[in-house]
Amino acid sequence: MKRIFIVFGIFLGAWTKGVSQDPQFSQFYANQLYLAPSFAGATEENRISLNHRNQWPALPGVFLTYSFSADRYFSNFNSGVGLIALHDRAGSGRLSNTIVGLLYSYNIQLNESWHIRPGVNFMYTRLGIDFNRLVFNDQLSPGGTTPQTEPPPFDSKPDIDFSSSILAYTERIWIGSTVDHLLKPNQSLYGEETIVPIKFSVFGGMQIIKKGRLLNPIDESLSTAFLFKTQGGYTQLDLGMYWFKEPLVFGVWWRGLPVFKGHFDRDAVILLVGYKTSNLHIGYSYDLTVSSLITHTGGAHEISLVYEFRSNPRRKIKVHAIPCPEF
Repeated sequence: MKRIFIVFGIFLGAWTKGVSQDPQFSQFYANQLYLAPSFAGATEENRISLNHRNQWPALPGVFLTYSFSADRYFSNFNSGVGLIALHDRAGSGRLSNTIVGLLYSYNIQLNESWHIRPGVNFMYTRLGIDFNRLVFNDQLSPGGTTPQTEPPPFDSKPDIDFSSSILAYTERIWIGSTVDHLLKPNQSLYGEETIVPIKFSVFGGMQIIKKGRLLNPIDESLSTAFLFKTQGGYTQLDLGMYWFKEPLVFGVWWRGLPVFKGHFDRDAVILLVGYKTSNLHIGYSYDLTVSSLITHTGGAHEISLVYEFRSNPRRKIKVHAIPCPEF
């Protein structure tokens, strides 16, 4: 345990301050490679994941995020390898961010109960914008006195990035930490310096109830989990519970901080319903806005699809499963 907390202390010290926010998913356990590279290969053998989020559809120029990931566990090397591709688009100018990453994780058994998985993610990023779709003051001023807005010299900005994570777990408990944007990529379209600030995340939870039979180890469970994120001046806490009764999953989440800067901070209540079999997981969630924007955003819709399979179904692989939910 002492070694585990020392490692987490190192990750705490790696965080620095900035002013931005990355795309997010309410079903973050349905997009595990985006949450932390330590989840690469955290399956029996092969996994493919598709995720889509439509945030604030009632506003013009919606926020759309698409994600695809695939990973595989190599039992002979106690290692997992993964690939993730994400595309995020926001606003009428279609400000977009595309990420392609290659992930690696290694599973270490500390003792009979605890496992630890360090992970890394090497990424190629590209920020883009369709400047011709934007409308500025000089296009609206009837007198034509507003200075004209100059288009940027570049319509896209490529760069590289790196993230690292650590995950520790037992049969019923898991806790992890991720540090994103360690290379602080520059995303200025004007040739200046606009650095993406480092994002620090802590996540974890516990499986409170676990019921099953010999041939089906888990056919009912109740889990609680959390995700805390901070990036620049932005801080967020997601706290919730999952109830699984084969084959259905139900979840409810609260997004906000109990007390933040002297007042009660609230953002959304998240409702989840999912269908889960041994190979296929399908989930839908809706973010019900409870902040001052409640009548303006239309909430957020999110869909996830995860498929797990073995290359050779007859081959028996000993897996130390992470007890976190799949949505």
